[in-house]
Amino acid sequence: MEKIAALDGTPLSLESLVPNLIVGCLLSLVVRWHFQRFGSTLSNREEFSQVFPFICLTTILVISVVKSSLALSLGLVGALSIVRFRTPIKEPEELAYLFLSIAIGLGLGAAQTIPTVIASIVILAALALFKQRRAGADSKNLFLSVDWRLNSGEQPQHFLETLNEVLGKHSVSCDLRRFDVREDSLDATYFVDLASPKKLSELTDDLRTTFPSVGVTFIDQNRLPSV
Repeated sequence: MEKIAALDGTPLSLESLVPNLIVGCLLSLVVRWHFQRFGSTLSNREEFSQVFPFICLTTILVISVVKSSLALSLGLVGALSIVRFRTPIKEPEELAYLFLSIAIGLGLGAAQTIPTVIASIVILAALALFKQRRAGADSKNLFLSVDWRLNSGEQPQHFLETLNEVLGKHSVSCDLRRFDVREDSLDATYFVDLASPKKLSELTDDLRTTFPSVGVTFIDQNRLPSV
């Protein structure tokens, strides 16, 4: 087949590039499905997972080209030094899947096809098993969203302190993830760990008793919709 000449380096063969791109496409689709099925982030997993194939295939192409040329390798380092990412990755899980996509691209780009395929399958299988075991446990990990209309002269800090006290009585641990204050209302989002499903109703009753007009929403992070 025709060969693509890499600058100042060994020609890049299509015989090795095309199969790695095909394998990379298949593996990135598996990673995409895995993230949508087992991911637990609050972001739109369907939309976020669309970037996995793009990242994986781009990494394969870049590594395949620069590995045959020292000049291109040095140029790549200089080019990447000026790249700035303006969109923050809010969830560590999202960063882990992105890193896995890059690792697959690096392995296939370096022509380590079999080790890359085996390692990817083992990693995804181990993560799926861990997620399933956590989902089957008695404890419940939930996102709690609370919205409350402030009374005249009421301070948000007082509401937050009381809310933390109520959550502390019914949960093993609670972590404040988001707190929005507006002119006459506020919204708070917590990640709470409940010892048992029974605690869910107890916590809800206590919240409604302490804050009569409060809005309470629980989201099971293990069963979030992907759209």
